[in-house]
Amino acid sequence: MTTSLADGRTGAVAFWSTSPASPTPYLTGVETARVPIAATLTLPRGGAERFPAVVLHHGSGGISAGREFAWVERLAEQGLATLLVDSFGPRGVRSTAEDQSQVSTVAMVADSFNALALLATHPRIDPDRIAVMGFSKGGQVALYTALEAFRRAAGIGDRAYALHVAFYPSCALPYLSRETTRRPLAVFLGGLDDYTPAAQCDRYVDWFRDRGSPVEVFRYAKAGHGFDTPGAPVRLNRVQSARACALDLELEPVQGRRQDDGRVVAPGEIGNFLRGCSQRGATFGGHAPSLARAVTDLTQVLGKHLMP
Repeated sequence: MTTSLADGRTGAVAFWSTSPASPTPYLTGVETARVPIAATLTLPRGGAERFPAVVLHHGSGGISAGREFAWVERLAEQGLATLLVDSFGPRGVRSTAEDQSQVSTVAMVADSFNALALLATHPRIDPDRIAVMGFSKGGQVALYTALEAFRRAAGIGDRAYALHVAFYPSCALPYLSRETTRRPLAVFLGGLDDYTPAAQCDRYVDWFRDRGSPVEVFRYAKAGHGFDTPGAPVRLNRVQSARACALDLELEPVQGRRQDDGRVVAPGEIGNFLRGCSQRGATFGGHAPSLARAVTDLTQVLGKHLMP
């Protein structure tokens, strides 16, 4: 396993992470089995002494050439290094689209912070200009890594992401902590998204802003879920969506709180609650005009927060 990138290597790397199934073991430091996580490090061409970088997290369908690797190329063209993390393959999972419990978002949060700590050791990477970016399930990771409770639990000292970029994340089950890292966030949403509806993120965005996190929201009226992927939108009948759940997941202490009436859902009952509110079926597919606008909007965000 790679514990340092001080030798300047690129390409395939592997690092240790853990697989907590829920927030409690992660926040309390309970040891869970270590798992080797695979990632691909790409440096842009150019003579910069140190590059800004982006840690990339895939969605519930896993890594695809048409989305994750396409973003690696786009970011490289803008002078950014990327570390593309595979949270599924090393855990023996191809997709969680039909069963999100196969790999928890907390496990992917653990992967993200371990990736950040490793990437910061590379001599060609500026450790103070590392962003996190994710799509759908990975978009949740991009948001949750801005929560101070998770960051402290990661055991990475004062290290934090400089920017959080979330593409069409689910905001129906937002994790909440007393504090955020106060680092900037950028959220990219599709107005036609019936998988992770954009409107549900308005409340979560306001929550981040109330706690001192600067947030920019980019909403594309004709875009659906996965608008940055190739291929026309199609109906997927078996995918699992939390769009009807509306449950806040508080971290301090760990408990659920219903958004409709404020009633507390004890940690041991959260699983039953989610099984009862989960729905099947959603639309997934690309929308080229929205992708073109998103590339332009993201370029401006990255220039503002990461580029010298």
